[in-house]
Amino acid sequence: MMAGAAEDMRALFGAGVRAALEAWPALQIAVENGFGGVHSQKKAEWLGGAVEDYFIANADLELEEVEDFLGELMTTEFDTVVEDGSLPQVSQQLQTMYHHFQKGDGAALQEMTSEINQKKCKVTATPFKTAKETDVDEDDVDSVEEMEVKEVTATNDEATTDGVSPQPQPTDPDSQTIKEEDIVEDGWTIVRRKK
Repeated sequence: MMAGAAEDMRALFGAGVRAALEAWPALQIAVENGFGGVHSQKKAEWLGGAVEDYFIANADLELEEVEDFLGELMTTEFDTVVEDGSLPQVSQQLQTMYHHFQKGDGAALQEMTSEINQKKCKVTATPFKTAKETDVDEDDVDSVEEMEVKEVTATNDEATTDGVSPQPQPTDPDSQTIKEEDIVEDGWTIVRRKK
């Protein structure tokens, strides 16, 4: 009985982790735009398991450690620097879930997971075409390309993901460095490829 209960808790925790990651706009955008290459969707699924295992293997994680781990995975696997302020939020969600898991509070875990799934439907990663057609005129596109950063804004109030900056696929992955640019404005979500 006890072994079964523990396995059930682990399954609930795993489901919660995956729900939180799937509802994370930064990851959604990275997957939808293939920032992780042809296997972006598979990488996203693998990410859920990696995060779950990370918590199980490290009983007392600080929030900063969770943020670093997630941020590093996004950089390594999806070539994406998350600068929209969402890392602490997602990390906090995951940490709360893990505390419920440690306490054996399956009801709280299920409640959190279903809340995230309900909210997830409202998260829309704006497709580039639509955003370009509605928000960016010809002149903007030229100036934006010169800066090598495309900033896409969504007019839709429901879109929580407001700015996305993809970069061309780098030719040599080993020589990539993260170029710091102050392109984060208040309220914008910016997901940026490394150059």
